[in-house]
This record gives sequence, structure tokens and C-alpha cells, in this order.
Amino acid sequence: MADSLLSSLLCSEESDSICYDDHIDRSILDDELWGYGNQRNTRKNQCFIKNLETECYVLDFPVQSDDCLVLLIEKECEQFVGFDYLEKLRNGKLDLVSRQQAVDWIRKVHAHFSFGPLCAYLSINYLDRFLDVYEFPKDKAWMMQLLAVACLSLASKMEETEVPFILDLQVCEARFVFEAKTIQKMELLVLTTLKWRMQTVTPFSFIDAFIGKLNCDQLTSRSLILRSTQLILCLINGIDFLEFKPSEIAAGVAISLVGQTKMSALFQHVQKERILRCVELVNELSSGCTKSIKSGTVPRSPIGVLEAACLSYNNNSDDSGVGSSTSKRRRLNNSTPCHLEL
Repeated sequence: MADSLLSSLLCSEESDSICYDDHIDRSILDDELWGYGNQRNTRKNQCFIKNLETECYVLDFPVQSDDCLVLLIEKECEQFVGFDYLEKLRNGKLDLVSRQQAVDWIRKVHAHFSFGPLCAYLSINYLDRFLDVYEFPKDKAWMMQLLAVACLSLASKMEETEVPFILDLQVCEARFVFEAKTIQKMELLVLTTLKWRMQTVTPFSFIDAFIGKLNCDQLTSRSLILRSTQLILCLINGIDFLEFKPSEIAAGVAISLVGQTKMSALFQHVQKERILRCVELVNELSSGCTKSIKSGTVPRSPIGVLEAACLSYNNNSDDSGVGSSTSKRRRLNNSTPCHLEL
């Protein structure tokens, strides 16, 4: 059944073509199934609060108890793609370039709509977990773009209060544009493939507690949490950290920012050898964004936000730029509609 769902997304297309799917039975998208996504979430990254001075969201929840940390570490193993997926990307069995293009597009749209940190992380997490199970044909670039749109749409429904219409998500020089029904069917495929496990454990689940342990349980400053959040979002752009679990990434970031003096306090939760390797990798790859993070500056342009992984939230950011890029997008042929029979 799952294979037939994937194959139903395939269609032949031309570079200047457009895709319509009006022939699709609308009953597949009944209110009961999709109601969860269309309801506006009453929380916006509820473990984040807005810093009015910097227009950035920072973590603001009680430090997790040791018992809670144990439960989170057990749960994170259920949603961890692991080293095998990383190897498939590195050895070419999976299309690394297409995956990186999808991640880059997600990050640009994330900045365009001022989505929260969790939305960015979840979007990429959904994409990687899906690709770990399904391998798209390398000559069907539009399928990776469709997956990126679906993952970002699902993540925004999970974490954002104000969610743009699905069609409006396709900005920032999207290579293809898809109709809402097509995206919703891809969402359904992602949901079923991930077994509806969308509440993902992230490094943000651990970072406050780990920094507290490194600081001898002193109250963690908001600025330090903000810097760690920015650094985490810097690191997820590439693939190097896919071999580490969220708890290990959080530990590596915390040690990188606070120091190694008290890092033994974390070893009851994470393995020492893996953490030392993660810290080394964090220090190597974070040089490009450390300067912006430590200076406390917040880039105001979308490009600056993306490059520094800064969580800039502009209240005036809306859909004003949605229509301008529409003419530049490639479309699929209306004479060869995509068959998405579920």
C-alpha cells in the first residue's frame, strides 16, 4: 500500500509545464482527516517566548528533571534516523544535492514567514525521516520539492499559531509550484510513513537542562539560551550532525558555549565518547555563525537571518512577496496531470 502511495505521485513532465489534479476525488481529503491541520494552533512554540528587544524567540520552560530527561532520551531513539541514513547520503545512494536544496528552501521560507525555531527543526526532521524510508527517483526533482513543501506545511501546523495557506508557502524561488490538493496528499503520505509520530524530541528539549547542569544548576540566562538556539539551527543545515541524537547535539552545543569544566555532569545521560566527538564537530562547523551569535546582533534581512541562523521575527512580515515570484516558478504539464490516487 505504501509503495502504491509513492508511485501515485509520479508523472511525466516538461520544464515549462503545469500540474493540475482536479480529477482527484475530494473525498480523500475529508474534514475528519485534515481537520487537525486546518485548525489554527493555539500555541506558537509554547516553549519559546518573544524577546521584545531583539524580536527573537528564546526558550522559556522549567528545567527538565532527571526522570523527564531519561524518558525523553528513550523516546528520541524511536525517531532517530541514525548513521545508516547518513551513509546513504554520503555514498550517493540518496541524492545529497536535492536534499540540501530542499533544506535550503525550507530555511528561506522559514525566515520569510518568521516561523519559530521548532518549526525549522521539525520540517527538516520530517524530511530526513521520510527519506530514510523512501528513495525518490533522481530524475524527478519535483518530488523532492513537493516533499519539502509538505514537511514545512506539517511543521507549521504543529508549531505555529498563524499558518499561511498552502499555496502561499511556495515562495523564495520555489522551483515548482503545486496545487493545494497535491500538497495535502503528500502530507498524508508523510504522515502515514512517519506513523503519525509528529511530536519529535529535539535538542531544544534538553538544552536548558544541560546548560543548567554545566552551570551547577544556576539559573540560565536568556542570552545563553538564545545563543544555543541559534547555534543548533546553524548546525542542522548540513548532514554532519545526523549521526547524533538530539540529546547529544544539545550536550555538544551546551559544552561548546559554557565550557568543559563540568561536562561530567552530563555523562549520566549521554555517552562521553560521542559527546566529545560532537563537541569537536560543533566547534569546527560553528565558526561561521559563532561571531554573529556571540556579538548578540540580529540580522534584519531574510538573507542575514538565514546565514546566521538567527531567529528574527518581523511582525510586519506577511504575504506581500508571494505573488511576485510566481511567474519564475516551473510548472508541470496540464496535459499530463499527476495521478495521486490514494
